[in-house]
Amino acid sequence: MPLVSMNEFLPQAKAKKFAVGQFNMNNLEFAQAIVEAAMEEKSPFIFGVSEGALKYMGIEFTVAIARAAAEKSGLPIALHLDHGSSFEVAMKCIRAGFSSVMFDGSHYPFEENIRLTKEVVKAAHAMGVSVEGELGTIGGVEDDISVDAAEAALAKPEEAIRFYEETGVDCLAIAVGTAHGMYAGEPNIRFDIIEKVSQAIPVPIVLHGGSGVPDEMIKKSIEAGVGKINVNTENQVACTDTIREVLAKDAKVYDPRKYLAPARNAMKEVVRSKIRLFGSSGQA
Repeated sequence: MPLVSMNEFLPQAKAKKFAVGQFNMNNLEFAQAIVEAAMEEKSPFIFGVSEGALKYMGIEFTVAIARAAAEKSGLPIALHLDHGSSFEVAMKCIRAGFSSVMFDGSHYPFEENIRLTKEVVKAAHAMGVSVEGELGTIGGVEDDISVDAAEAALAKPEEAIRFYEETGVDCLAIAVGTAHGMYAGEPNIRFDIIEKVSQAIPVPIVLHGGSGVPDEMIKKSIEAGVGKINVNTENQVACTDTIREVLAKDAKVYDPRKYLAPARNAMKEVVRSKIRLFGSSGQA
């Protein structure tokens, strides 16, 4: 089937209390691992593509890989721009074939974030493309952007509710204590913020920084109203650790397939475990 907007599955996720995983696509092996796990679990999912990954793979190859995965699998798959920095980048992705975009205006003042997000929503919705907005500042490292934990700012529930009402986004990422990258200790997730906002708006909350969050916290977040969870770092770690192991065992290995195939299998297991944890198995 063709690529779809997130509205093909996010409303059901909110209603049925499960979450759909966004798994970032960084190359062909990532895409294959993600779609193979999802096919076996019969789960919808979201290919997340950061601007850094877009530069690395090229927009044409990115869209072609995602379309091939959607056609082969028959699953509802959204191709989603992750942390889009501008209206222009979002429109470029939509024109190229993305079915969903995120505009991250969280570093702008509140009113400016609303204004800019509304512009993206208006244009994207006219083309049947879903939009994710963001409020508050999420710590950690994403591509080349680093936010110190001390500078991360939690979202205010009343602002998050107003942000949704004025922008009409299809899902809303709010800073609730998670961070991009792996955690040194356990994150302190503000479930009360998730719950308060989720009860007041009809769309799901998005949890960024899903890698390394304890399973019970993930389950509690979904129960509170999270319907989309982003995972990237755990796949990157599984991929790189496996490649290191293969090359350490045999210094004569030079065929990339000899280390990329095991790395792909390791990522597949990560994705499978997340799909089951999020409760999206059998929801395609």
